[in-house]
Amino acid sequence: MEEHTTDPHASAQSLPSRQAAPEEPEKADEQEPVPQRDPSASPAPPAVTGGGPVRRLMSAWRRAVDRVDQRRRAERAWQLHYEESVGSRTGEAPGERAAGPAPSGAAHTADSPAPQAAAHSGLPPVIATRSTALASLPSWLVRGGLGAWLGLGIIIMIALVVYATSIIVPVFIGVFMALVFTSILQPLVSLFARVMPRYPATFLALLTTLAAIVGLMTYVVTSVTSQWASLTSQFSDGLDTIVDFVEHGPLPVHLTQQELAEQFQAWVRQGQDYLQSNAPTLATEVLSNASAVVDFFAVMALAIFSTIFFLASGGRMWRWFLDELPAHLRESVHRAAGAGWYTFAGYARGTVIVALADGVMAGIFLQLVGIPLAAPLAVLVFIGAFIPIIGAPAAMIIAMVVALASHGPLTMVVVGLGVAAIGQIEGHILQPLIMGRQVSLHPVVVIIGVAVGTYAAGLLGAIIAVPLIGVLWSVYSELHVKDAPVVGELPAYTARG
Repeated sequence: MEEHTTDPHASAQSLPSRQAAPEEPEKADEQEPVPQRDPSASPAPPAVTGGGPVRRLMSAWRRAVDRVDQRRRAERAWQLHYEESVGSRTGEAPGERAAGPAPSGAAHTADSPAPQAAAHSGLPPVIATRSTALASLPSWLVRGGLGAWLGLGIIIMIALVVYATSIIVPVFIGVFMALVFTSILQPLVSLFARVMPRYPATFLALLTTLAAIVGLMTYVVTSVTSQWASLTSQFSDGLDTIVDFVEHGPLPVHLTQQELAEQFQAWVRQGQDYLQSNAPTLATEVLSNASAVVDFFAVMALAIFSTIFFLASGGRMWRWFLDELPAHLRESVHRAAGAGWYTFAGYARGTVIVALADGVMAGIFLQLVGIPLAAPLAVLVFIGAFIPIIGAPAAMIIAMVVALASHGPLTMVVVGLGVAAIGQIEGHILQPLIMGRQVSLHPVVVIIGVAVGTYAAGLLGAIIAVPLIGVLWSVYSELHVKDAPVVGELPAYTARG
């Protein structure tokens, strides 16, 4: 594009008049020069105002580009003036020194003394030059490029977080369990803290919870041992019933008891052969599992240790973290963290309450039907409620197998229908009533999140997928400023011919 410059001789001729009036430079210093835009350049994209982190980031980016453009124009103006002044003394043409490096005494920024001296000497601080490449691009292309870079940066940050987490998985599990324990025990600690200091209230809440868990496990063990004799006979009768059904039932395939025994013996021989041929590998796996047991206790120690401090002095720890941040970020970070913790704590407490209700209802139902091992199966239903989508069906299948082995196919169907009814009560009554809007995610989002978490990190990913998605969505909703919603019916699409 054509370059527009001012006449340096005209600027030099204006120096005496400005020296005669000393108050004029002071006025020129008080007024900030306004940069001139090339008329042939494309118009700059409109400034973005309003709330939202993305809009504020775009506005800051454009202001930075304008400042860089202004500084480049000031550098160009000073370089032209310097070359003209040196050329007038040495006899060189003004353009002969354009390709050479700037002198060491020349300034390179608009804030350096050289442009200020040019302003005091009467030279224009900014000379209009050709527009920058960014200003010459269409506004939609600039917005698209900025959005692409922002999206790429977000993807890179998420990938780095996932990679760092994969390296320290035990530490992540320990901290995650500490947050779960903290959210569950916080109401109990707050209740005890009304009559005692915070630290004794924390230890009392931990001991109370530990006593409840030990009591539940003791009840399960005693119920199994007391029913062991009758359970053995019931399972034997149940197996005979299953064999008779397979041999004489309405199924298209009939197997005799001898064929079933031979098939069972074949499976036993295959298992023995597998153990003999893979003994070294299995020994290595046993040793690795022994180290996994040590890792489990280390993770539990980290979780309990962190839980104690989160419960006793979590408020002071969070205040220290906020004090380390810049003042203009503290409010937004506190709001985002508060929204995330509200969602996480609501999900953890609601899941525990819902799982406890499922276990109690399942235990009562199985006891009424007369299924053996009702207490262990109820505990299994309680544990399965913590695994979204797949936990409840797995517990139902195990309960149906026990019912089939103990009382036959009809009881198995009854147990399946009863456990399914408990699942419906959980999904349509308990979860909306207990959790409310704390974790308001669409079932499709939950299913996709659980599938992604399962494929990415196995059972751990399936457990943490839903609370993680809920926390991210709540933080985004807290910081994002929504536009007006669409009202009325959407217009139908018509093809243009």
